[in-house]
Amino acid sequence: QVQLVESGGGLVQPGGSLRLSCEVSGSIASTNAMGWYRQAPGKERELVAEITSGGSKNYKDSVKGRFTISRDNPKNTVYLQMNSLKPEDTAVYYCHADFYYPINFGSWGQGTQVTVSS
Repeated sequence: QVQLVESGGGLVQPGGSLRLSCEVSGSIASTNAMGWYRQAPGKERELVAEITSGGSKNYKDSVKGRFTISRDNPKNTVYLQMNSLKPEDTAVYYCHADFYYPINFGSWGQGTQVTVSS
C-alpha cells in the first residue's frame, strides 16, 4: 500500500512561514502530478498547488506569490513552502499523488494541521 506522510504543520503567526513535506512510499517519478490540497472547517477540500511530471506548476490564485511547490524525486518527497501566511490559510493540508505506473490510482495523505493565528 502506497503511503503519503505529511509533516511540517503547526501554529504560526500571520506573516510567518512554514514548509510542509510529503514523503511518499513509492516513486513520485511514476506520478502524473503531485498536489497539495487543504480543507478548512465547514469548507470543501481545495487544490492549493500541484506539480506535474513535466515540472509545470499550478497554484490557487490566493496563494500565488506566497506558496511554492517543489519536489525531490530521488527522495520521493514533495514540499510546499508557505510564506506570508494569512489566517485564511488555516486548514488541514493534504498531499495527493496521482500515479500512472504501475496502474492509474490516486493516494491521499492523512493531513497536517496548519493554523495561522496571532
